Amino acid sequence: MQDSDEFRSKAGSRPNRRQLLKGSAALGALALLGPLAARSWQHGENVMADTILRNGHITTLDVKNPEVTAIALAGGRVLSTGADKEVMRLASDKTHVIDLRGKRVIPGLNDSHTHLIRGGLNYNMELRWENVPSLADALRMLKEQVERTPAPQWVRVIGGWSEFQFAERRMPTLEEVNQVAPETPVFILHLYSHALLNRAALRATGIGRNTPDPPGGVIQKDKNGEPTGMLIAKPSALILYSTLAKGPKLPLEQQINSTRHYMREMNRLGITSVIDAGGGGQNYPDDYRVVRKLSDEKQLTVRIAYNLFAQKAGQELSDYERWVAMTEPGAGNTMLRMNGAGENLTWSAADFENFLEPRPDLRPTMEKELEPIVELLAAEKWPFRIHATYNESIDRFLNVFERVNGKTPFQTRFIIDHAETVDERNLERIKALGGGIAIQHRMAFQGEYFVERYGERAAKHTPPIQKMQAIGLPVGAGTDATRVASYDPWVALYWMTTGRTLGGLALYDKQNLVDRETALRLLTHGSAWFSGEDDVKGTLAPGQYADLSVLSSDYFKVPDEEIKQIVSELTIVDGRVVYAAGPFKEFDPPLPPASPDWSPVKHEPTPSMRHGDYARACHDSCASGCTLHGHNHLIAWNSPIPVQDKGGFWGALGCSCFAF
Repeated sequence: MQDSDEFRSKAGSRPNRRQLLKGSAALGALALLGPLAARSWQHGENVMADTILRNGHITTLDVKNPEVTAIALAGGRVLSTGADKEVMRLASDKTHVIDLRGKRVIPGLNDSHTHLIRGGLNYNMELRWENVPSLADALRMLKEQVERTPAPQWVRVIGGWSEFQFAERRMPTLEEVNQVAPETPVFILHLYSHALLNRAALRATGIGRNTPDPPGGVIQKDKNGEPTGMLIAKPSALILYSTLAKGPKLPLEQQINSTRHYMREMNRLGITSVIDAGGGGQNYPDDYRVVRKLSDEKQLTVRIAYNLFAQKAGQELSDYERWVAMTEPGAGNTMLRMNGAGENLTWSAADFENFLEPRPDLRPTMEKELEPIVELLAAEKWPFRIHATYNESIDRFLNVFERVNGKTPFQTRFIIDHAETVDERNLERIKALGGGIAIQHRMAFQGEYFVERYGERAAKHTPPIQKMQAIGLPVGAGTDATRVASYDPWVALYWMTTGRTLGGLALYDKQNLVDRETALRLLTHGSAWFSGEDDVKGTLAPGQYADLSVLSSDYFKVPDEEIKQIVSELTIVDGRVVYAAGPFKEFDPPLPPASPDWSPVKHEPTPSMRHGDYARACHDSCASGCTLHGHNHLIAWNSPIPVQDKGGFWGALGCSCFAF
């Protein structure tokens, strides 16, 4: 991919279409490889495998051949699948043969809505609390990172955790944060609702007694008028993100290193593709130079389709007018390609899902601002997506889309993101317009807050996955990582199949749960529709991309709670190994150490490696594990809780591990 193809324009004019798509002929030839190879094998022609994986349990999601024991790969595509004896006929003396040792293999996971590009630029600076079982452990990690972090750097805990995952069932207090970090700035993000800043961070950001509240946000102050360190979204998260943006950034070379480590972490979880939904502060093309450089140097280990996110309130239409002259959907290559507009089309349409606050009413000017943008995108045949949590917002968006479609019929896909409270009428309207819905596991982190505000009954279809599928809507699954939910896709698979939050709260009846194969399909082939790649991605059929994951445990056989503990032991993207561990460790490609030296990534186990770190805290004869604590009962017993009867407290939460 060259600069002129995707990122540059001449005097504001659109690049020549031949320039933009000059690589398409080569891509088209590659696209024929899989079907051609399959036909060649059938006719006895000499097409041999680069790699064969055998002796496994391979879930292909190919309806013609759903379960096989071996798979052959060639030229970055699936060449053949079947029984060991049949597939091994495609081996030559140059074929790399891997014994799967009976392991489960699945198509590579594809997150339909995440923020990899922004996340990669910051990953090496962030302390992650995913899978940490207690607040005591989280505060210990925070203290140790404070001691490692040099001035003027911050310690940042940016999403992916819920206080309900902690045995103490609470957030840290500002007093606790200030105690472990008296001098080093600390910023702790809690969902879309709060941020905790210690006193050093208040000084670093210039927040004082005379700092006014920004629109949609509150700077909490004590009785003397001094800021406490709590920033509150009421309801807009902009106060949280604009404050975070004041922190130091990594230099370019460390951003490149950070992005490579973040992609390796995703590979560790079996992720081979994502759709990047843009983000606030993620400017095009400047903030895309890291992934572009990695693509040019063939160092991307995750396929990225990215959307362009309008940045400045009041200038959103100008953003898109400029971008349609610079690039177009599909520009790029099979590892990095432009995917369309959104998820932010106009700031007046933002309906943050801060369930600690009432549902926001969108501005009266929203329709007037959104419609010309959608008209432009429809005329230019750009796919687009829009952040939409609440049915009331979706209803107003669809009114705009229907008006535009009546004048300029949509000729490509559009995407409703999130859709936790969408109703059946609006599902039908989305289908009629040719749209799809990208769902994420945000309720696994915020379900308790939703139930508290709207009640158990309202939570039972948040979102209504079964209804979406019943009417034939395209549905893709994902995480919305990294600032709110975790990037771990196995939490999403757990949530879709069990209906439970990280705190163990059961949200859904059986009518809104999906079986494990369906959930897997939503996070593979289902997501591929959202980047227009469902003809080449998401199954392990001949001709499809050679993207797959060999799992640490059998997803289809482990107990529900163990789904969250699954990782990949061998991940292949485009036919090459990008991550390997356990019995396949010898195949793991080298990766430079994380930089800078003080990076949490260099000193803490990654979240996907923490499973089992705290697996038992009682005698081996204990058989009373539960979904809340596992066997880590002593954390809960020794943690202060605001009741005298601990048995009654934990029993009310459904915990059975104490055998009262």
